[in-house]
Amino acid sequence: MQSIKITNAMVELLKKKKINDKILLLVTDDGGGKYSLQGGACSIGSKFSIVVVDQMDDGYQVKVENNADLNLYTSEYDLHFLNKGLTMDFKNYLISLKDNTGMLDGAVLIANGQEILDAFEQGTIASGESC
Repeated sequence: MQSIKITNAMVELLKKKKINDKILLLVTDDGGGKYSLQGGACSIGSKFSIVVVDQMDDGYQVKVENNADLNLYTSEYDLHFLNKGLTMDFKNYLISLKDNTGMLDGAVLIANGQEILDAFEQGTIASGESC
């Protein structure tokens, strides 16, 4: 089972944004996922987002155990990029995600899942910046 340490600073940020009691998805923002507006081949496994959703999503059923009692989930696909020792922190106005191998993303985004889906429906596509 995947687990993550959420620092006190990160918990306070989530409380300030009033999303600490919402359903949160930890996703790899690589341009290929349902909620991904960023990325491309060179960003696979190096960009992540926390997506706030109103209800459970069948594609994101993997519970991520955490010390902050958050309703945090991910997908089987995203698990490939989440290793042991995961820690999420908020410092200097940036959210970082690290594991035992080092920094995974120093600028994790928080996004509204419905707004992302609406953007896709309006024709917005993932930012496919070239490597």
